Amino acid sequence: MKKEKNYARRYAKDFNILTFLYQRYSIYCLFVPIASIFYNIKLTGCENLEKKQYLYAANHISYFDPFLVALAVRGAKIAFMAKKELYESSYLAKNISRLGAFAVNREKLEVSTIKSAKEAFKAGWGLCIFPEGGIRKGKKIEAVNKGFVVLAKMANVDILPISIDGLETYNWRLFKRVEVNVKIGKSIPHTLETEDIIKNWREQVAEMSCYELCADTEPEKAQATQLP
Repeated sequence: MKKEKNYARRYAKDFNILTFLYQRYSIYCLFVPIASIFYNIKLTGCENLEKKQYLYAANHISYFDPFLVALAVRGAKIAFMAKKELYESSYLAKNISRLGAFAVNREKLEVSTIKSAKEAFKAGWGLCIFPEGGIRKGKKIEAVNKGFVVLAKMANVDILPISIDGLETYNWRLFKRVEVNVKIGKSIPHTLETEDIIKNWREQVAEMSCYELCADTEPEKAQATQLP
């Protein structure tokens, strides 16, 4: 009997040159040509990118956000977290995995997530997380899951905030493209207190995207899981 693949557990060897090339191919040969029909994508803040590993933390407004983040970081090797529900389809599971992603439980930070994230950093890759825990509509920055801070502190990497705005709308008429803005903010030191990191991230993303900054009153879902 064939053993079922565990898409939540990845190793350093999985984050290799073939994964990187497939990711780049998907972005520049598939996503960009198609997206350019409907959107005018503008990247700003690239001067804030340094040649080091980051935990990239972006707001989440569509399923195409990972492609925009990968496009914005300009050739940096980047792994992604994807909700485990996407892996229920074997076709999606294989292709998402080939892009350098691994499955996560959005309700809590699990040991497999921590270990896979550490393996990505061990391989010299960065990691992209969407702290809101899912796609959000309404141009608001609300409560976020603190798991991204836990991972940044465990890996000793700074957090780079990224804002995405405009991808939630589209115009079917050719030559009437919707403007999409992807902005890279100032890096946030992982040595700050958790509450200060979350506050800094929310404020930067809200300002860059011109979104409403709502009170962070939702109970925190992610708990810091201890490695055995």
